[in-house]
Amino acid sequence: MASSPNVPSGTLVILQELNSSSPHFKHGASLRVTGKLQEYNVGTAIAVIADGGATLAVDTQHLRLGLRVGSLYQFIGELSIQPSNEGILKARVGRNVDGMDLNLYQQSLKLLRPFQSDQSSHFNG
Repeated sequence: MASSPNVPSGTLVILQELNSSSPHFKHGASLRVTGKLQEYNVGTAIAVIADGGATLAVDTQHLRLGLRVGSLYQFIGELSIQPSNEGILKARVGRNVDGMDLNLYQQSLKLLRPFQSDQSSHFNG
């Protein structure tokens, strides 16, 4: 089997944290985001997900995924910063996560981050 190029897994990011002052808000950043599908334009393949008052546009043109407004989705892809300083995620992976408790998921991310930071400093220093 041929080896594949190293594809980043996508940094776990909560939508409310993804704004212009966020360290993750940079062109080409590989991100994993979760939110409720607010709207979907079939013609442009642009989905808008929302969580806690924050929204993010997601380009789904490379996905084969039946999207339903009101369902919960998780996307992995690269962030593209538009001239208007708005981000759009160019999704390479998407999945329906309707059974997920979004509040519990966010709490677990907040607990996971100090552990990841500690592990990173342990292996890098």
